Amino acid sequence: VQLQASGGGLVQPGGSLTLSCTTSGFSLDHYAIGWLRQAPGKERKGISCIPSVESTIRSPYYTDSVKGRFTISRDSAKNTVYLQINNPKPNDTGVYYCAADRVNYGCFLFDLEYDYWGQGTLVTVSS
Repeated sequence: VQLQASGGGLVQPGGSLTLSCTTSGFSLDHYAIGWLRQAPGKERKGISCIPSVESTIRSPYYTDSVKGRFTISRDSAKNTVYLQINNPKPNDTGVYYCAADRVNYGCFLFDLEYDYWGQGTLVTVSS
């Protein structure tokens, strides 16, 4: 089982960036996928998650601070989950991790919920 986060980098406030979580070794459709962020000097926190294809709850979740600016999506054919970041703010800076959770009912923003993790990609929001 592998997850690889990519797409991080330096972005200006108000710009946009798309992160990718490319997976292999498991069926992406059977897993909820989450994006979690660790800001400098802070604990890792859930940002967004998308339920598995099997879930009866299909709506993604977002933490309040990113609602309306971040969009999570899944491309099963490419085994990839994306996080579109629009209008980033300096406090969006951090290492972004993607993770997989074998759950068939919705998804969760708690890091202890997740079974498999990618290595993280750094996003720096600065002018």
